[in-house]
Amino acid sequence: MTYTPIIPIGGYAGWAFLKRTMAQQTNAFNAQPSIKRDEAYFREKIGSITTAEQLVNDPRLLRVALGAFGLEGDVGNKFFIRKVLEDGTLKTGALANKLANKQYQKLSIAFGFGDFSTPRTKLSDFADKILGPYKTQQFAVAVGTQNEDMRLALNIEHELPVLAQTEASSLSKWFTVLGNPPLRTVFERAFGLPVSFGAIDIDKQAETLQNRSKAMFGSGDLSQFSDGDKVDKLVRQFLVRSELAANSANLSSGQVALALLQQTVSRSRWN
Repeated sequence: MTYTPIIPIGGYAGWAFLKRTMAQQTNAFNAQPSIKRDEAYFREKIGSITTAEQLVNDPRLLRVALGAFGLEGDVGNKFFIRKVLEDGTLKTGALANKLANKQYQKLSIAFGFGDFSTPRTKLSDFADKILGPYKTQQFAVAVGTQNEDMRLALNIEHELPVLAQTEASSLSKWFTVLGNPPLRTVFERAFGLPVSFGAIDIDKQAETLQNRSKAMFGSGDLSQFSDGDKVDKLVRQFLVRSELAANSANLSSGQVALALLQQTVSRSRWN
């Protein structure tokens, strides 16, 4: 029997409910026979995989590997994924380093096929390092079937603090956001940016995100999102704007501002 996450209401109120029940819901989700089978198969087989070719030719292993990085949509792109894995990331011209979506780079780093004579699949704790994110991502996918905004919120809650704590420059981190579709969507909507935003020069996009961040959070530095309270504020703004866009497309700008204020004032009752 397939477990369906329970999200009784949309917006920030629905998010608060999901957060309160997260432990129970994820436990129920991970107890499903299909998840248990995926985990058992991956643990049994991954240690014998020594090349990218072997991985991409095993659909079950590949599905878990890609799912751990939110790349499950590429399960049919075997040649492309093999190239990403075989190139590694240590060479300047490696494919993963050229791609805007840095999840491919993370995938290649995690497996190490192109960078080391012995891949990381041989490490004793490798299965744990992949299966943990895989189950987290699969739960988020299931949430997305009920409410895609909630899936995006779960993703940014997980991914943003990790990005915030990297040693890259602030500007480089913003470019990473722009190259990660789920993160980008949350920031663009939370900051009230128009659909046409993606058509302007990429440097101008990064500058705009920095400026909007400074106006909303007091700093344009992405490292501030190592603070969970600021991540929650971003998620709240994203969900409020998403709900308004879905239910009140014809509101005037003044009405939108009033609705945002009312949502902010009332959010404490859902904490």
